[in-house]
Amino acid sequence: MTETAFAPDWVSPPGETIADVLDERGWTQAELADRLGFTRKHVNDLIQGRSTMTPDAAERLATVLGSTTGFWLRREAQYRAAQEALRAREERKAQTEWLNELPLRDMVGFGWVPKVKDRADQLAECLRFFGVASVDAWRQHYATPAAAFRAAKSQSMTVGAVAAWLRQGERSAEALACRPFNEAGFRAILAEFRALTTERPECFVDALVSRSAACGVAVVFAPAPKGCPASGATRWLAPNRALLMLSLRYRTNDHLWFTFFHEAAHILLHGKRMQFIEGVEPLDPNSEVEADAFARDWLVPPAQARKLQALAKEGAVSATRVTALAKEIGVAPGIVVGRMQKEKWLPWTHLNGLKVSYTWAKDRSAA
Repeated sequence: MTETAFAPDWVSPPGETIADVLDERGWTQAELADRLGFTRKHVNDLIQGRSTMTPDAAERLATVLGSTTGFWLRREAQYRAAQEALRAREERKAQTEWLNELPLRDMVGFGWVPKVKDRADQLAECLRFFGVASVDAWRQHYATPAAAFRAAKSQSMTVGAVAAWLRQGERSAEALACRPFNEAGFRAILAEFRALTTERPECFVDALVSRSAACGVAVVFAPAPKGCPASGATRWLAPNRALLMLSLRYRTNDHLWFTFFHEAAHILLHGKRMQFIEGVEPLDPNSEVEADAFARDWLVPPAQARKLQALAKEGAVSATRVTALAKEIGVAPGIVVGRMQKEKWLPWTHLNGLKVSYTWAKDRSAA
């Protein structure tokens, strides 16, 4: 007998191999028991898979039947693993209703999980995506925190969709090489990021991600699946590493950049134990007010905002004037329009042509 790789896709105990060798040699179980120094009952239990293959039994089998001790121990390990896999599969079959709680179509479409025909196997892929061993573990680790948030009255939300989006943020962040968090460094680059608002995504995304990572902030762009109304989110993955997620939900540059600076405020101003998801009711309304003010004033400083207000009072708002003031401020014109609309200095229907719209790339991995 020669030792070969053995990777069965069925539950086959080592005893089947023992029985095959006995047939080849014309031995009875009684004769094998005598040669091994075991009782006949023990040999029968080994062949039937009722007894676990011990190192001592494996050594004796290697001496009497051939091959190596390692072969017989691996044969046993493969059998027990196959048994466990079948048991787990039966358990998954009973839990496939869980898939209905997830935005599975979008998760497949975004490339987060592969599409599998068998529901039990699909459940296994989703557990692998979340990095949990069971549906119960998922409910405790992902569903319970997500359920603490509520969608605004104008939005619909499912816990599974929010959990899937947040998990994708974790997965993407794991692939980013981040240095330890540097608060001073992150504050310093925020001022420089204002200039990026005038760039196209193919220019600003890489800069935003790489320079933030150098300060300990993992910036992740991930589309929100159906049922997830989030435009952005912030949480701390570790004491020295923050996650800042952007979903590009509203697809215009004023919304994207306001969300980014809003989330940056949570990182700089609020506790590391908090999680923030924009687009759902906040757990701490005061933190949201502070983050809004931070983003507002970083993008359009108060002195510049007063100029915009005066322009509106004069009734002299035009695309040309707004573009000139945006250049003076150092931000994209669409951001100025968004600020004026938010302050009601400009109707929501006016000058939207100055805003830049974004779409997801085919691989859905960048703005």
